[in-house]
Amino acid sequence: MAVEQETLVEGDPAKREEARSLWGDAWRDLRRRPIFLISALLIVLLIVMSIFPWAFTDANPRKADLVNDFLKRPDWTDFFGAGWFGYDGQGRSIYARVVYGARASITVGIFVTLGVTLLGGLTGMVAGYFGGAVDAVISRIVDIFFGIPLLLGALVLLGAFSARTVWSVVIALAVLGWTQIARVMRGAVLTVKQSDYVVAGRALGAGTGRLMFRHILPNALAPVIVVATIALGGYIATEATLSFLGIGLQDPTISWGIDIASAQKVIRTAPYVLFFPAAALSITVLAFIMLGDAVRDALDPKLR
Repeated sequence: MAVEQETLVEGDPAKREEARSLWGDAWRDLRRRPIFLISALLIVLLIVMSIFPWAFTDANPRKADLVNDFLKRPDWTDFFGAGWFGYDGQGRSIYARVVYGARASITVGIFVTLGVTLLGGLTGMVAGYFGGAVDAVISRIVDIFFGIPLLLGALVLLGAFSARTVWSVVIALAVLGWTQIARVMRGAVLTVKQSDYVVAGRALGAGTGRLMFRHILPNALAPVIVVATIALGGYIATEATLSFLGIGLQDPTISWGIDIASAQKVIRTAPYVLFFPAAALSITVLAFIMLGDAVRDALDPKLR
């Protein structure tokens, strides 16, 4: 009889409903959203492309043939071949450069997002938890950095690097882009630290580190994840903009921004040279923004 009662309790939908956490509810909701499935599929494809570009094309993205391949138009019958998207003004395969260009953009986007999340999250958590003079000082520092335009500040910082590589772009954007995460984390911590379980933990003698990282951080992380996911697409677009302006990535690094910049010289005679890297950039940014929107809707109970 006891076994039957226990089985009924375990199989009771109401009991299972109570046992689910915020993250469990969010994951269950995300799996039902087509926008999440589409964006996640695109992002997985882009990440695999950036890690294993040779699996998508056997063409050399740096091989130039001005004699035979100068601005040769796309060959739509050459699926996944070197001439599928045509050739650029230096006789290089546009399709191969689109595939290999994903690595720089994805790397910059992911590592800048990790950097600003760690720096901004830690700064915002310290400001929100301690409050008082600590909060006032950190908030003024955040305001100073927040007043620096990201693109303009990155132009200045990158001018100080002798070699502008992927990692120099990551450092420049991470140093300037952490303020939004810091503000979001500070606001979330200010809300969470008033909760009963935090007050009870403090009354029971829990240390500062335990309260911050075991009780407050897990419950204040949801809005930070949403903002970081949406911002990732913006960092990819910023990297392409910097490369387009000539202050970001440089040859021999393959970047969509570099290819878009070189395509403006032949945009009237060969618009496809511009179209394909620009389309790849737009799809990538859109995929991360769609993913961020889906995560936001899943983590916010008011939007369900």
